[in-house]
Amino acid sequence: MKQVRRQHLRKPVTPDLLVSPSSQDGDLGSECLEDRGNWTGRLDFLLSCIGYCVGLGNVWRFPYRAYTNGGGAFLVPYFIMLAICGIPIFFMELSLGQFSSLGPLAVWKISPLFKGVGMGTILIVSLVAIYYNMIIAYVLFYLFASLTSDLPWQHCGNWWNTDLCLDHHVIKAGNNTLPVNISNTVSPSEEYWSRYVLHIQGSSGIGDPGRIRWNLCLCLLLSWTIVYLCILKGVKSSGKVVYFTATFPYLILVMLLIRGVTLEGAWKGIQFYLTPQFDHLLSSKVWIEAALQIFYSLGVGFGGLLTFASYNTFHQNIYRDTFIVTLGNAITSILAGFAIFSVLGYMSQELGVPVNQVAKAGPGLAFVVYPQAMTMLPLSPFWSFLFFFMLLTLGLDSQFAFMETIVTAVTDEFPYYLRPKKASFSAVICIALFLMGLILTTEGGMYWLVLLDDYSAGFGLMVVVITTCLVVTRVYGMKRFCRDIHMMLGFKPGPYFRACWMVLSPATMMALLVYNIVKYQPSEYGNYRFPTWAEVLGILMGVLSCLMIPMGMVVAVLQEEGTLWERVQQASRPAMDWGPSLEENRTGVYVASLAGSQSPKPLMVHMRKYGGITSYENTAIEVDREMEEEDDEESMI
Repeated sequence: MKQVRRQHLRKPVTPDLLVSPSSQDGDLGSECLEDRGNWTGRLDFLLSCIGYCVGLGNVWRFPYRAYTNGGGAFLVPYFIMLAICGIPIFFMELSLGQFSSLGPLAVWKISPLFKGVGMGTILIVSLVAIYYNMIIAYVLFYLFASLTSDLPWQHCGNWWNTDLCLDHHVIKAGNNTLPVNISNTVSPSEEYWSRYVLHIQGSSGIGDPGRIRWNLCLCLLLSWTIVYLCILKGVKSSGKVVYFTATFPYLILVMLLIRGVTLEGAWKGIQFYLTPQFDHLLSSKVWIEAALQIFYSLGVGFGGLLTFASYNTFHQNIYRDTFIVTLGNAITSILAGFAIFSVLGYMSQELGVPVNQVAKAGPGLAFVVYPQAMTMLPLSPFWSFLFFFMLLTLGLDSQFAFMETIVTAVTDEFPYYLRPKKASFSAVICIALFLMGLILTTEGGMYWLVLLDDYSAGFGLMVVVITTCLVVTRVYGMKRFCRDIHMMLGFKPGPYFRACWMVLSPATMMALLVYNIVKYQPSEYGNYRFPTWAEVLGILMGVLSCLMIPMGMVVAVLQEEGTLWERVQQASRPAMDWGPSLEENRTGVYVASLAGSQSPKPLMVHMRKYGGITSYENTAIEVDREMEEEDDEESMI
C-alpha cells in the first residue's frame, strides 16, 4: 500500500505531449504565482500579522480578564498557554500557508477528505466579518462625534437623557461633603450609547428590530468602503496600508499610557489591575480563561494567518516572525491594560467608587466607560478622538485579514475565472456582507450583534482548529510535515513544537471545547434575556460550521473510485499537485507532480536561473537523500 501511495503521489498530472515547451523550466508555476500576487516588501507580511493579531480584544478584553482572574497572577497561566497552545498553532498555520501558497480552502489538497474544515473556516470568518465591521462603524460614529469642542455625552439635559441621568460634573461642582448614592443612576455616556447611538428603546427585543438608524447605516457603508479600497489590489494594497494602521496605534497607546499614569488616582487602578492573587491559580476557570484569551487574541483558526503566509516567498523566516508577533501581541495586551486601568483608577477617584464598579469588558468599556473618563480630562475631545482613532486602526487591520481570507479562499478555488477579476469579486463580497449587516444598524441591532459575537466563532472555531491539528499530525504525518518545514527553512522543528502539535495543543483545545459546552450560558445583553428561538439560531451557527466537515468528507469520498474504504484512503492522501507552487522549490515526492512539470529535478531549474548552489539547494539535496533512505527502508519492510 505504501508503494502504491508513493506512485500515486509522484504520478505526473499532465502527459508529456500536452505540455508546451515554454513550461519546461518552471515558467508556468512562476506565472501562476505572480498572477496570484505576493507581498511587495519584507515588512508587509510581518506588519499585517501584527495588525491582525493586535486588535480590539487587546484593549477591551485582556485587561478585564486579567483583573477578574487573579490580577498579576493571571500572567502565569497566560504565558504558559501562549507557549503550549498559541505559538505552536500559530507556527503551524503559517507553515501550511507558506509551503503551499494556497488559501484556507485550496490548502486542503494536503488531505482532500477534510476540505470541509476550510469551508467551515470561511463560514465562520464571513459571520465574524459582518458584525466586526459594525463595531468599526460604531467607532467611526464616535470618532465624528469627537470633532467638537464639547463632547455630546459629557452632560445630561439632552433629549435622549432620562431622569436617572447623573452628571459627575454637577456633583463635583456642588462640592458635596456627603457621599452620593449612584447605584440607581445612569451616566450621560451610557445613555448616549444606548438611547442615542443605538436608540435601543425603539426595540422590544431581538424579534423586534425596529427601524434602521440611518446615521449608523452610513457609518457602516463608510467602513465597508474603506475596507474595500484598502483590499482593492489584494495584499499589494493592504500590505502598504498596514505600515500605518499597524504602527500608529502604538503611538496613540503610548500617549494614552503616559497621560493615564500622570492622572491623580492612576496608581489605584494599576494596583487593582496587577495585584497578584495566587489563590486563583488553583481554579481551572483561570487557566481556561487564559487559553481562551490566547486562542482569540492570536486569531488562530480564522484563516487569516494562513492566508497572509500564502503570499510569502518560499523561504521566508516564519519561525522568527512567529515569536515576534506572538510575544509582541502579549506585550501589547499588558501595556493596554496599564493605559486602560490608569484612567479607570482616576475615574474611580473622581466618582468616589471602587475600581471594580467602573471596570467593564467589551463594548461597555469602549463606548461607555472610557468615553465617560475622557470627559473628566482637560482637552477631552482631543483624547477622545485619539482613543477612537486607535480603535479604528486596530479594527481595520483585523477586518482586512477577514476579507482577504474570504477572497483568497474563493479565488484559489477558481483561479482562472476569478483571479483576473479579483477587484470586482472583492466588491461583490463587500456589498453582500454590507447588505447582510443592515440588520445590525436597526434599533435592535445590538441584540443581533451580541448573538453573532457569542456563537459565530465559539465551539465551531475550536472544532476547526482541533481538526486541523489532528489532520496535519496524524493523517498527513508529523514526519512529513516537519520535512516540509525543513525544505522551507533549512531546519526541522524541535521537540518543543512536535510535542505541542502531537499532544499538548490538541489536548488544551479539547479541554476548552468541553469547558464551553459544560459551562454553557445563554446569551444576554444587560437585563435582556434572549428567547429560545434566538438561542437555537445561535447554536445552529456554530453547528453549521462543524457540519461542513462531514459534508466535505461525503463529497470527497464520492469523487473517488473503489470500495468505501479505498475511497476514504485515497481521499485522505495529499493531492498529486500538493506541494510548493513553484517548480524550483519542489523536491523529493513533489518532483514532476505539478501540472506542466517536466524537469527531472527542480535543482536544475535553480542552476539554470541563478547559477551555483545555495544553502537552500543543499537542504533540498539533504531532504531528497532522507526520503530515498526512508523509501528503501519501507520497501525492505
